Amino acid sequence: MSEPSSPQSPLDWSEDGQPRSRLYGDVYFSREDGLAESRAVFLQGCGLPQAWAGRTRFTVGELGFGTGLNILALLDLWRREGPAAGRLHVFTVEAHPITGEEAARALAHWPELADLAALLVARWPGQARGVHRVELPELRAIIDVAVLDVVEALSGWSGRADAWFLDGFSPARNPAMWSDEVLALVGARTAPGAPAATFTVAGQVRRGLSAAGFEVAKRPGFGRKRERLEARFPGAPPADAPAPAVAVIGAGIAGASAVRALRALGLEPLLFEADRLGAGGSGNPAALVTPRLDAGLGPPARLFAQAFARAVQLYEAVPDAVIARGVLQLAGSARDEDRFARIAASDLFEPGALSPLDASEASRRLGAAAPSALAQDAALTVRPDIVLQAFAGKPARARIASIAHDGHAWRLADAQGQTLAQVDAVILAAGLGAAALADAPLQPVRGQASWVEGASIPEAVAWGGYAAPIDGGVLFGATHDRDDAGDDLRDDDHRRNLATLATALPNLAQALEGRPLAGRAAVRAASPDRLPLAGPAPSAPPGLFLLTAFGSRGFSFAPLLAEHVAALACGAPSPLPASLATLVAPERFRLRAIARGHS
Repeated sequence: MSEPSSPQSPLDWSEDGQPRSRLYGDVYFSREDGLAESRAVFLQGCGLPQAWAGRTRFTVGELGFGTGLNILALLDLWRREGPAAGRLHVFTVEAHPITGEEAARALAHWPELADLAALLVARWPGQARGVHRVELPELRAIIDVAVLDVVEALSGWSGRADAWFLDGFSPARNPAMWSDEVLALVGARTAPGAPAATFTVAGQVRRGLSAAGFEVAKRPGFGRKRERLEARFPGAPPADAPAPAVAVIGAGIAGASAVRALRALGLEPLLFEADRLGAGGSGNPAALVTPRLDAGLGPPARLFAQAFARAVQLYEAVPDAVIARGVLQLAGSARDEDRFARIAASDLFEPGALSPLDASEASRRLGAAAPSALAQDAALTVRPDIVLQAFAGKPARARIASIAHDGHAWRLADAQGQTLAQVDAVILAAGLGAAALADAPLQPVRGQASWVEGASIPEAVAWGGYAAPIDGGVLFGATHDRDDAGDDLRDDDHRRNLATLATALPNLAQALEGRPLAGRAAVRAASPDRLPLAGPAPSAPPGLFLLTAFGSRGFSFAPLLAEHVAALACGAPSPLPASLATLVAPERFRLRAIARGHS
């Protein structure tokens, strides 16, 4: 007899406290000793720790994250016997994630790993469909958990595993995890010489691994299981490439996020800024972190949701960065109400992150008459200056006037032609300024925000314009003028912002009438299709990357897309699935022109 979990949970608990899948009728780990089984089948089966000896980067792929037990055993071995300067990367797939509370209960069977279990559970991945990144800098490790169908997850992964843990539920109960298609994808994402290990010796698995290119052998099993499989991909393991020297140009949220992402990969980049942190579009007293809403629920919507979730996760970890939580997105029409309901009901966001509100509930929350709304309770209002300082530190103050590749390295020079740095890779994160240094199809978009002290608002509100709490006041706006590159402060734009505020929050606008307004204007960069540019610069030698065109959503887009670009620059696995990387690839415009038959 089992103890039921919540109706949404994929597991039940047996009377002796063992987790069991209610979907597949199988156990998550051995009743005898799941930790000993993980060590015997997967760690020893993949020849660890010997396989990573002398490596600076080592990547493990896993099918079946489950309770996280295999990864916990791996992390324990890594902290004890991993290379002193090595970096561990894990890519693991789990279509039916459990909660952190359930994981903590399951992993409590092994008190000797309580400290590691607490660390992993504290950063446990969410349940939304997509890829969730878990950073463990204490262990020099990064875990990417793909909450996706296994074929979609493997098809979209950019990495190559140096070892595979194949630990789905048994082939008889979950045949889709062990199909020839899945094992062929495993083979296609395996580095030469890499081992793979699994508890099963089912014929279909042996044949599938062999067809995928592995050499397969049976080995003595663990506990009551007579046999298990070990496999090895042909070839010699590749030598690690030396860590690249990387320069980042621009110290707004794009550049700061790039520095943070590179440091998480073990690098110390050079950061150049012509003025100061947040001198461009990232310098307002507050920034909203909200998802761009797309009721199509296709790849763009997935990109927006994953970027939003990662941004929130990282900002919440920065002390004093969060001003307020929650943003109300007001509906402008019945069509908006339908759109909000569709997005909130999707699986792209965490349970409860978005919820439609009727007009009475929205009015109650705002303390004034309001239309129906979408409550984005996971959204944030953050302090840009604190985020930028935490992510970037102090940049080198220099204006990069030119960059050139000499066949071996990138040379960065000032206006007098003096060399400021020579590096292997450059990330252009200077907003509109990237167009002066690379082929970047960018359009200026001027935005002026206004703010007033001594006023307050119950929570941030968006409706086309926005109003958000700041320390001691309210920020509102902002204008949005394409092809205007002026950053001067304009009284007419203050009046425009007040008029926009009056359409949604007339009581607040009336209270502010005649009061002195402060403000700031900045020029943001946008691309022709209004999606960011994040990836290799078109028509450039290798090593030049763009990270720009965020429009007014830099604080929502930058953290995830910076991790993607940092991974490209370092040769590390990206957290961005291939279908989403294609959406933001700077070369997409040239490829579309070719597809249309144009040069």
